[in-house]
Amino acid sequence: MPDPERLEEVRELLQGARTVAVLGASPDPDRPAAYVPAWLHAHGRRILPVNPRCVGQVLHGEPVRATLAELREPVDLVDVFRRPEHLAGHLDDLLAMDPPPGAVWLQQGIRDEAFAARLRAAGLRVVQDRCTMADLMHLGSR
Repeated sequence: MPDPERLEEVRELLQGARTVAVLGASPDPDRPAAYVPAWLHAHGRRILPVNPRCVGQVLHGEPVRATLAELREPVDLVDVFRRPEHLAGHLDDLLAMDPPPGAVWLQQGIRDEAFAARLRAAGLRVVQDRCTMADLMHLGSR
């Protein structure tokens, strides 16, 4: 599938994303991996936090999972807060998700063309280097 970089594609993708897995979720309120999911949650999204360092905690009303492989329900969007050098370590989990996520979103500052190409080759939609919260605010949709 094409990279939904055009504004209307981004709008459609975000408006349809009601269940969001957050890879690299953080409890630190100063980190984007905390305040972006908090904003999404406050605006009606169900957040499924994923971070092996935070297992045992509850974020946004959900227990933190260690890996994407632990998610046993459909996910509309995987919102990724991981540095580009760590993305390849999540590829197998992303590709094994059943059902597959509606899209994989690499947050602002995160871009890896080879990683994105592998996801696209598997039929996944990919957005790179954009902020879900900023785009929703800009688009005037919540």
